Amino acid sequence: MIEGWPTALTVAGSDSWGGAGIQADLRAFAAFGVWGTTAVTAVTAQNHRGVLDVRIMAPALVVAQIEAVAEAEAVGAVKTGMLGDAPVIEAVADALARGRFGPLVVDPVQAASHGGRLLDPAALPVLVERLLPLCTVVTPNLPEAAALLGSPVRGREEMPAAAEALAAMGPAAVLLKGGHLAGPDSPDLLWLDGEQIWLEGRRVPAAHSHGTGCTLSAALAAALARGDGLVAACRAAKGYVSAALGALVKPD
Repeated sequence: MIEGWPTALTVAGSDSWGGAGIQADLRAFAAFGVWGTTAVTAVTAQNHRGVLDVRIMAPALVVAQIEAVAEAEAVGAVKTGMLGDAPVIEAVADALARGRFGPLVVDPVQAASHGGRLLDPAALPVLVERLLPLCTVVTPNLPEAAALLGSPVRGREEMPAAAEALAAMGPAAVLLKGGHLAGPDSPDLLWLDGEQIWLEGRRVPAAHSHGTGCTLSAALAAALARGDGLVAACRAAKGYVSAALGALVKPD
């Protein structure tokens, strides 16, 4: 590790293409001056076109990775991404509940942005029951929010009610991402203590947006690990993702 850097832990899957998963998370951690550690939950064979194969790790091995990191270093923040199935979620929730960790960011990953299921549908209720009550903030996009709630979130005007309903599931805060909305804007809604805080932003017309959800949740965890407050951390994470997408836009 680098002396003086805080530590963050990502509990997520490996992306062979490098655009998402632990690979994207570690890049975000480093960009925020945070030492990145990992507990790999799954290995995927994928590229920017789709997911070709998935192997989920044994729950005991995932827990062993978490405990190995926690034994060696104080963990300033944790993010979870792809968890794969119910046994892994149960094991991760147990490990985090009995350990000493900083804020927990839950990215409720269910499918890759370019196609391919990354969570057993039967595991979704387990994620809600076991992990959401432990987390500082959950960061669903609109399709993920719809799956968690059992009903679609059709537009910006429906986002506050959706965020409030998600908050009722147990997380301390909800960052509901509006990247799937139509139009030139991409607003996110932070629901915190019953207050709506809109994080406005223009849509960045990048050719490839694979991994933006992983990157945002990792950047948010990194900002929390270095001591930012939640609102400032959300703004910093959104700015980081926008800048990363902007770097992918080819000049005319």
